Amino acid sequence: MSYIDKLHPWYIVRHFPSMQHQIVARFRRRSDAEAHSQALRRLMPSATFTIMFNLEVVQLDRITL
Repeated sequence: MSYIDKLHPWYIVRHFPSMQHQIVARFRRRSDAEAHSQALRRLMPSATFTIMFNLEVVQLDRITL
């Protein structure tokens, strides 16, 4: 996991048919991810987006402490 991924644990995922997905953007704060997700939903109302938190980042930090 890269350093940038550790700094940005919140991310938005776009879901596609046939069980595929794509990470659209990463954020440091949940509120930033929610605001960006609202804008995406207005621009692409037929697309499905989900805000997710990368729990792996938190677990790795606890192990290294």
